[in-house]
Amino acid sequence: MGSRLVFIHWSGSRTDAPRLYDQQGNYRGKLSTNPYDPDSTSNPYGRYGSPFSPDSIKNPYSPSSPTNRYGHGLRIEGR
Repeated sequence: MGSRLVFIHWSGSRTDAPRLYDQQGNYRGKLSTNPYDPDSTSNPYGRYGSPFSPDSIKNPYSPSSPTNRYGHGLRIEGR
């Protein structure tokens, strides 16, 4: 099993949630606890928080999902 390297850079204020990007530079949502934010990974009905969305980190079959051992991982940037 290989290891993944994740970079976290958060230079914004406390209200700015870090943003996620896959290895190709595609946006994968915000690491926010707000379940109503459409870009939040905590929104179970949103594009980035639904377990059925191909763009969600919560979809175990998505290549960018942290739970997919054959995936590529994510880059995290602060806002």
